[in-house]
Amino acid sequence: MQHLREAAKRGLGLGRIQNLKAAASRSVGIKQGSELAKMELKFLLTHYEWLKNKLEELEAKLDELLLQIPHVEQVLAMKGIGRDTIAGFLAEVGDIGQYRHPKQVTKLAGLNLKTNSSGTHIGQTRITKRGRKRLRALLFRVMIPLVAKNSAFRTLHEYYTKRPVNPLKKMQSLIALCNKLIRILFGILQKGHEFSEEKMIQNIPRFTEMPQAA
Repeated sequence: MQHLREAAKRGLGLGRIQNLKAAASRSVGIKQGSELAKMELKFLLTHYEWLKNKLEELEAKLDELLLQIPHVEQVLAMKGIGRDTIAGFLAEVGDIGQYRHPKQVTKLAGLNLKTNSSGTHIGQTRITKRGRKRLRALLFRVMIPLVAKNSAFRTLHEYYTKRPVNPLKKMQSLIALCNKLIRILFGILQKGHEFSEEKMIQNIPRFTEMPQAA
């Protein structure tokens, strides 16, 4: 599916077709050149329609296959999570039933932490990035609409970055949220847990409950 999308965008999109049509209308070249341009335009239009139809068929098949997976509808009900996101996630992790703990998925994504240290020196803590980079990239991509559309993730992001004690930088917060999302998806897909924005927000420590400076 991704290949078809890239092909349509790269060389067979409406933009190129429209440019060719405009160029042909302004052309004062020889008749043979005009005929060749019309042939190429006709070919591009036909190929574009073929790609468009194939893409629609694949998307319909994808919807059909996704709905066969237990608890997928519960994931799709989450604000900010779409079909392509859950399809990409499952394509990368495979059968969620093969994992005993969400930390295994975190490790697969390369989002587990490591500390660079030598002797008595303790360095910075970073993610390992040793897992599947496409899975890691997918999680980061989905986090933007999640923070924008999902009140629970937005509230947690604000808490992580604005808490009085040990506030996180934005990227650090996004990493923490990616790991949170993995745990949520694991709980829904493997155990059938229900996701509730209200419950997730209630579990976030309130700023007013933080100890105030004397």
